[in-house]
Amino acid sequence: MGLGVIMLDLASPILEMLAPIIPGEFFPAFFTMPMLQRSLLGALMVTVVAGILGTYLLIQNLALIGDGLAHVSFGGIAVGIVLGATSPLWYALVFSVIAAVLIHEMQAREMMTGDASIAIFLTGMLALGLVILRLGGGGITTDIESYLFGSLLIIDESGLDFISMICLGSALLLVFLRNGLLATAIDPIAARVQGLPVRNIGLLFSVITAAVVVSMVQIVGTLLVTALLVTPAATAKLIGRSFKSCLIWTQIFGLSSVILGLYFSAEMDTGSGSMIALITALIFATIAIGQVIIQSVLQPEDNLN
Repeated sequence: MGLGVIMLDLASPILEMLAPIIPGEFFPAFFTMPMLQRSLLGALMVTVVAGILGTYLLIQNLALIGDGLAHVSFGGIAVGIVLGATSPLWYALVFSVIAAVLIHEMQAREMMTGDASIAIFLTGMLALGLVILRLGGGGITTDIESYLFGSLLIIDESGLDFISMICLGSALLLVFLRNGLLATAIDPIAARVQGLPVRNIGLLFSVITAAVVVSMVQIVGTLLVTALLVTPAATAKLIGRSFKSCLIWTQIFGLSSVILGLYFSAEMDTGSGSMIALITALIFATIAIGQVIIQSVLQPEDNLN
């Protein structure tokens, strides 16, 4: 019995208890059918960990690293599929971890800026994946599209085990590293003076980021990872007044986006990943526009100057 099965056994009675009050014609099936319960549980776990991770990424101005590593993971997935791997996500994990370490080391050694190294890996590994798929004879099939844009239906028991292992392990490490991460994110020089292992913390954080990004691939796809990793955290930053409040608001916006995205995708028969990404963008736009309107009403004299 894998970790995912254990998590599902614990969550299943709660989901079934909630099913009668869930609106919609098709969405309640996510709370009653084992296959869809796996999908819902995996999406919720990934969202919680991605929210924590995304908040730290925004502080360090590393929002693009999630997108870069997601494209790297596609290269690994392509290699795994061509080689006939049962679970190509393991190849994606290896590729993403290696890329994350290399990006961190190039930035730490001042060989290249973070954005430049991310861009190189992003385009290079995406191109590698497309070339390998073409040479392997498969091309862009339906299964490949599921990894590009996300498909909750491809989450089987082994997939849920994979997601559960990464999410729980990453959450524990982030809790353990929380003080060091915050210190190095705000002022790495002061953190180094205080004796904190800034480089090791950054390296471990890069590996955690790579693992979490790969776990998100089945939920929103490699092309839409940033939507769930960064957008809820960016929305929370608009209204949060402290790091703790930003973490809380990130969870609220992230979980709301996933629930609403799954609801509308189930009822309107659209892709789950694209709908979740759209909802995150709409929530961000609503909060941002609302803030502009409120500020223009409360401080009209500033706008006239």
